[in-house]
Amino acid sequence: MSKARDTAINRIAREVLGLETLEARNMDSLDFHDLSVWSIKEALERAYEAGRKAAPATRTTCPACNRDIEIRPL
Repeated sequence: MSKARDTAINRIAREVLGLETLEARNMDSLDFHDLSVWSIKEALERAYEAGRKAAPATRTTCPACNRDIEIRPL
């Protein structure tokens, strides 16, 4: 895992889900949480958006005009 990815995942877990850590602490009361579906949805949306923004642009040849083009995530 990359440091940037770990940082983003842990930030989302803290800010959206209210989790102190994602490390297993081997105690049910610390490792299992009741979470609302809307907070889980928000966490997944933030994670998706972070991944989309981190995606590098790609280069390819346009099939219509045969030029080299760059494709960036929206």
